[in-house]
Amino acid sequence: MNIVHTTKLEKSKITHFFTNHWGSPQMVISSGIFQCDELDGFAALNENKDIVGLITFVISGDECEIISLDSIEENKGIGTRLIQQAERTAREQDCRWVKLVTTNDSLHALQFYQKRGYRLVQIYPNTVEEARRKKPEIPLFAENGIPIRDEILLEKSLD
Repeated sequence: MNIVHTTKLEKSKITHFFTNHWGSPQMVISSGIFQCDELDGFAALNENKDIVGLITFVISGDECEIISLDSIEENKGIGTRLIQQAERTAREQDCRWVKLVTTNDSLHALQFYQKRGYRLVQIYPNTVEEARRKKPEIPLFAENGIPIRDEILLEKSLD
């Protein structure tokens, strides 16, 4: 597996990845509407140079906000390597915090981030309803049957 900056890839390849895995490259969360295929980030490539993982983020002041993190091959360290690379980049740019938002149904994500030092700091009840008005393809229920309603803010100190 090779980790590369997203600027090293054709934008169409990144757009295709987001369309396949999220329905579109647009991410609607409480902190804004993001065009993920235009954000800073890193991709994990397999030996065929196919994207098997992708992280995007925005740096503002002393904070880095992870907008998306995807790994299509679970339990192989792809997500861990991508998040470590994003955190390295954040430190290089003098960030003190990394934060991200996930939804209440993402039990795997909540477990993943907490194991890597992220803390749950705030719950935004019913915010997914507002996001769904802007991006109607957001499902009402997750594959695990949990209604998708709330956003959860997680943070990690880089100090």
